[in-house]
Amino acid sequence: MTYENVSVRRENGVAYLTMEGANALNALDDATTDGLMAAVTDAVEDDDVRCLVLTGDGDAFGAGADLAGFDGDESDAPELRRLASALHDVVLQLHQAPKPVVTAVNGVAAGAGFSLALVGDIVVVSEDAALSYAYPRIGLTGDGGSTFFLPRLVGLRKAKEIALLDGDLTPDEAVDLGIATEAVPAGEFDDRVTELAERLARGPTKAFGATKRLMTASFEHSLPEQLAVETEAMADATHTEDYARGHAAFFEKSDPDFVGK
Repeated sequence: MTYENVSVRRENGVAYLTMEGANALNALDDATTDGLMAAVTDAVEDDDVRCLVLTGDGDAFGAGADLAGFDGDESDAPELRRLASALHDVVLQLHQAPKPVVTAVNGVAAGAGFSLALVGDIVVVSEDAALSYAYPRIGLTGDGGSTFFLPRLVGLRKAKEIALLDGDLTPDEAVDLGIATEAVPAGEFDDRVTELAERLARGPTKAFGATKRLMTASFEHSLPEQLAVETEAMADATHTEDYARGHAAFFEKSDPDFVGK
């Protein structure tokens, strides 16, 4: 399959999705957002893909919406509404994916690019990258789930500081705040992303997916409710082939050979 402005490479159980926007810094336009939605959907539905990696081409991860086609007044509302809705479909697919998602922030991540970076279960940031909320710079509010994920990652007070003061975050600051998992020197970035993605792809994929769902649901549950769904998820996991393999490996004192089923 080919996708407009998005390249996809599948290797060792990992789907590497690279945004290749036709505009500066991989800014999102209609074609890129639609291509990204198709690529993400196909990777999520492909049982042979056990981990997704989202990254950007060149020196940028993503710089938000392409503003070149906007007029800067209320006439932009319908197009912004449509573009945001398309982006939100992508965010939901990534967030709800029943397999691990790595966002590999190789360069500038601003606006919608910043929002997409937050969606990863694991977020790896190049030391050459810069992260910016950026929406206030053009008088807009956040989209792409940024107002959902950011308070959950850093706390409400800090999230307001990041959004309202709108300074650039260094990779080390992103790690310290819990926005990123780790910062990696640019020369080691690709190898580290591959190492992490392939490690995740070798894991018990269905158990990973269930764990993601449990953690997301925990924000809406009381402790008794969460304990109940944990029990059901654990029981359900016994029906997987990976559980049988993991159980056998435990008693054989060997590394389990999980197959994602």
